[in-house]
Amino acid sequence: MQKDNIIRLRHMLEAAREALSFAENKTKSDLYSNRMIALSIIKSIEIIGEAASTVTKDFRDKHNEIPWTSIVAMRNRLIHVYFDIDLDRVWDTITDDLLPLIVALENAIFEESK
Repeated sequence: MQKDNIIRLRHMLEAAREALSFAENKTKSDLYSNRMIALSIIKSIEIIGEAASTVTKDFRDKHNEIPWTSIVAMRNRLIHVYFDIDLDRVWDTITDDLLPLIVALENAIFEESK
């Protein structure tokens, strides 16, 4: 089971890095004007949340530096309320949340791989 958790963290890490790369040299207004960029970033955030939702409770409890509940809630909002996505919130996720998440994921993967 531990191996599965690490695989999920790696999926989260890859998707977070992809989202940042999609947003590189972009502005918030680009999300509104370029649907392809917006959908690419949204899909990456959905993947992060989907992978997070399959991590075991014991593992989540051990790594409470990762905001599991918020990550899964964001995924649920994007998936189930797709017709009313707040692109300002998506941009805030990209600019404020993903870099710290990447660091936390890298640290958790490193710690669990010892």
